[in-house]
Amino acid sequence: MKISKIWSGDRQRIAKVIVTRGTIGSIVLLLISAGAIAIAGSIDNIDRADVAVVLGNTVDPSGKPSPRLQARLDKAIQLYQQGVFKNTIVSGGVGKEGFDEAVVMKQYLITQGLPAERIYVDSQGTNTYLTAKRTAQLMTENKWHSAIAISQYFHLPRTKLALQKFGIKTVYTAHANFFEVRDLYSTVREVFSYASYLIRSFEVL
Repeated sequence: MKISKIWSGDRQRIAKVIVTRGTIGSIVLLLISAGAIAIAGSIDNIDRADVAVVLGNTVDPSGKPSPRLQARLDKAIQLYQQGVFKNTIVSGGVGKEGFDEAVVMKQYLITQGLPAERIYVDSQGTNTYLTAKRTAQLMTENKWHSAIAISQYFHLPRTKLALQKFGIKTVYTAHANFFEVRDLYSTVREVFSYASYLIRSFEVL
């Protein structure tokens, strides 16, 4: 009986060690993956492109772009002024505030000097997948071959992946100059989102 109890106790301790080590290993792997995403998204890959695609985000109740969204738009303005691209796709949906993000984005860009006739509004871009799909469609229609994606740094690896899986071979990236504490959580969450896009089926247009 004593031997049996000792063996039983050993098995429980071994099981706890295995579970603990497995949990620690998973956490370490998650943090490494999040770090890789952060580094990849923070290193801009900028070159001349046929079109820029600016991904949407929250519009303030006042109807103005939130600081996060404005940072994306300001990055687009900066690159436009540098001659990186001539055409722009603004992509977003209608948020809980009741504003069409894409429309607000276009209006902001116009006030900063971008020509209205070269700004294409995608109001169906309620998520990254749909933005990438619509961007691919617009690029095919306009015979564009290269794009530069503009968003937060942690969002860019998945955005680039989505665009490429929709058949866009040349994708450059530029991150918005805006950081806040919640980006840490968002970066960790992107590990799972990126993984889901890796295995998700995409229709090559």
